[in-house]
Amino acid sequence: MLWNSFVVAAAFAGTVTALAVPETHIVHEKRDYTSRRWAKRDRAKPHARLPVRIGLAQNNLDKAHDYLMDVSHPTSPNYGKHWTSEEVIEAFKPSDDAVQTVRQWLVDAGISVKEIVHSDNKQWLAFDASTKQMESLLHTEYHEYEDIKTGGVMPACDQYHVPKHIQQHIDYITPANLSICDKEITPACVAALYKIPPAPRDVVKSNSMGIFEAELQFWDQVDLDKFFTNFTNIPNGTHPIDYNIDGAVSKTTNVSEAGVEAMLDLELAYPIVYPQTISIFNEDDLFYQAQANQTYNYGYNTFLDAIDGSYCTYSAYGETGDLPNVDPTYPDPNLGGYKGQLQCGIYKPTNVFSFSYGGQEADIPVSYQKRQCNEYLKLGLQGISFIFASGDSGVGNAPVALGGDNGPSGCLGPNDDIFNPTWPVNCPYVTSVGATKVYPGSSVFDAQPESAVYDPAGHPYQSNYSSGGGFSNVYGIPSFQKSAVATYFADHDPGLPYYSGLAKDSSDVYAHPDVAALAGSSGGIYNRIGRGIPDVAANGDNIATYALGSFALHGGTSASTPIFSAIINRINEERLKRGKKTVGFLNPTLYAHPEVLNDIVNGTNKACQGEGFNAVKGWDPVTGLGTPNYPKMLELFLSLP
Repeated sequence: MLWNSFVVAAAFAGTVTALAVPETHIVHEKRDYTSRRWAKRDRAKPHARLPVRIGLAQNNLDKAHDYLMDVSHPTSPNYGKHWTSEEVIEAFKPSDDAVQTVRQWLVDAGISVKEIVHSDNKQWLAFDASTKQMESLLHTEYHEYEDIKTGGVMPACDQYHVPKHIQQHIDYITPANLSICDKEITPACVAALYKIPPAPRDVVKSNSMGIFEAELQFWDQVDLDKFFTNFTNIPNGTHPIDYNIDGAVSKTTNVSEAGVEAMLDLELAYPIVYPQTISIFNEDDLFYQAQANQTYNYGYNTFLDAIDGSYCTYSAYGETGDLPNVDPTYPDPNLGGYKGQLQCGIYKPTNVFSFSYGGQEADIPVSYQKRQCNEYLKLGLQGISFIFASGDSGVGNAPVALGGDNGPSGCLGPNDDIFNPTWPVNCPYVTSVGATKVYPGSSVFDAQPESAVYDPAGHPYQSNYSSGGGFSNVYGIPSFQKSAVATYFADHDPGLPYYSGLAKDSSDVYAHPDVAALAGSSGGIYNRIGRGIPDVAANGDNIATYALGSFALHGGTSASTPIFSAIINRINEERLKRGKKTVGFLNPTLYAHPEVLNDIVNGTNKACQGEGFNAVKGWDPVTGLGTPNYPKMLELFLSLP
């Protein structure tokens, strides 16, 4: 990528026309020319956050050739005795004195020692700082540089200074490339958007982050390593812990079989939580997973069976255990099926689970939904957070022509115009996540860089892509949400016809919500008294991803969800270190403190006959309460008992 050479050589080089440089300092890097592609603009905003990386000078590079010849020359007694990666790191790592000298320089300049991370390969110090802090540290001035071709903007300068006694210990200083975040979301973009500092090196071993996978979504190491190499300092070979349920398979060694969803989940979560581990919970044998979007409902019930043995025989709403003809049956008599018994209570649940899968509320039996929702409540009582994607089709579903199960445009009712909310995010005891986007021309340094994602052209699909949202036809407005929803209707009534009704319990455990009957002759197209969706949001478009052996951009609320989930996992980490419990069910706290989220006030999720909702001030059925602000969220949750 063309950006890299410019960033490394020049991004922290600064013009010093207004700052006096002490005699103790010396120019470390200087750019003598600027490509015609870049135009120098206004001074960079002083409080903009920069992810800073300091490349430390390595030891023994003068001996590197001899080291290689020693194991490669046929006459050498050490021929073929190749080094391990650990031995390479040890041989070339900067001296302890160099690391401590540079770290102390940063601390003396006001950078918190807790924020300074030493990379596993020993070659980098990483931290976040404001433009103002870095100008003071490096005796320089930052300006915004505009890419004439794309309109992208990045902070840069012409030269920078370091103390003379520091110069020998560093190669260069650079921020990650944040100029392209309106076109490509990288881990650095996510960190800048939500003010996420590098994770501390010490972790609580019991706090592995859980990710749900199904539908033949396998992960592979080749793609992970490519992603780690290009976007992070995470060591190659880092991989999740696999928990396979009822004959499931999580990993493949064939990159052509790797699942985009599985890779997207891991590549968004790892840069936020590493060095904390990630645990993959993959559900059901390959026969059932291959039935996705037919009769298979994503394996949520068999997943819940596996992490809570009591759910296997739990009775509610006329239903005991898994539902025949809806859930998988084990032993599976089908060819290649899992021949063991249903696995009940075999795995301990993680503190946070991220789910990037879901369907439509209208397609799932009412009793089935409510029994399952009760289980999320019970596990929430045990301190577990369940975080789900709100869907990618706005207020509707994908059209029938593109695999949807409902009306021609993915909506309900005889006129194909009634909004079609999603499941299982309709359950009030889970946290639902909508999607945002950094639109072209916006910068992560803007006060409001994001809007609700809305792409009628369908990226990354072939139909409307917008943040799933609306109001449930099964569950009423929960108490923690009533004030937010009431304020939404009072201040920003969408002006659309509505009905008021909820699906009734039935003795028929296979009965689906009859939305057309709820609407009746009212002409309403959404339910005024239903649980609002989503609760929160995060970026979900143009995500830089390695999958199937190559690089591409992907998106969906299935990208937003692992971002938000990973942030919650980080917050749990800090609470556990202080002897506190996990945050558990999030929604009551978030609705009581919306100030810890970035309110999204632009965008829409239109779908059904061109109708939908708009993002507005406060909670809305497009982006919920907004996107995460990590420092504010952390401060809030650490202040709680």
